[in-house]
Amino acid sequence: MDFIWYIMAGSLVGLAVGITGVGGGSIMTPLLLMFGFPAHIAIGTDLMYAGIAKSTGVYMHAKKKHVNWRIMGAMAAGSLPSSLITVFWLSQYDTPDFYQDILTSTLGVMLVATAFVIIFRKKLLSSRPNTTLESHHKSLKYIFFAGIVLGALVTLTSVGAGALGTALLMLLFPSMAAKNIVGTDLAHAVPLTLTAGIGHVFLGNVDYSLLVALLIGSIPAIYVGTHISTYVPNKVLQPVLATALMGFGVKYLFF
Repeated sequence: MDFIWYIMAGSLVGLAVGITGVGGGSIMTPLLLMFGFPAHIAIGTDLMYAGIAKSTGVYMHAKKKHVNWRIMGAMAAGSLPSSLITVFWLSQYDTPDFYQDILTSTLGVMLVATAFVIIFRKKLLSSRPNTTLESHHKSLKYIFFAGIVLGALVTLTSVGAGALGTALLMLLFPSMAAKNIVGTDLAHAVPLTLTAGIGHVFLGNVDYSLLVALLIGSIPAIYVGTHISTYVPNKVLQPVLATALMGFGVKYLFF
């Protein structure tokens, strides 16, 4: 019976992702915690789920030439080694019990940050300045260092590869078209979440039956959600989603 509930949870998250475009980690991890999974299992399983579920999206964006591979490479050069170092650091603890508080507190910070990104996304897009070739080269350096921070945070929480990655690209590369921002961020999110997820596999933090159930539920639901997104106003859904994430974030930070 639990397996059916997990499939339904995957479907719910898949629909939300398809309709709003917000990354699944910010929704899935709090949902798994509500189901009673410990933080290390919820985060590790969600990372593997995200990496697998988003893989087909990268292929589609790459086929349509929506991915800026140079920017993606600069971001990944910072985030992937950072993810591996974070996994190694977690492996130094005797059991996951010793780092549960670190995971939940960091998760709270990332959920609050994601909520702010959702709320102010339009403002970020409208206030982006013009860019020059010189500023583009500087931005490549900045995105590398931002990738280092993002790699560690995503590995600790499974949250941020989508929403925060997108926000960074919007701010640092203001001349990029929206479709290229989405494609480049997705192309970066997949190797990052897979690297972090595989790291959590070695830590013993992945529940495989849960992972299968989430994928069964979410993959078709994402497809359905993208098709019905034109009929559901984001201006209604995204504030509701942001409020929920803010509530979860405050809970994990202070309670």
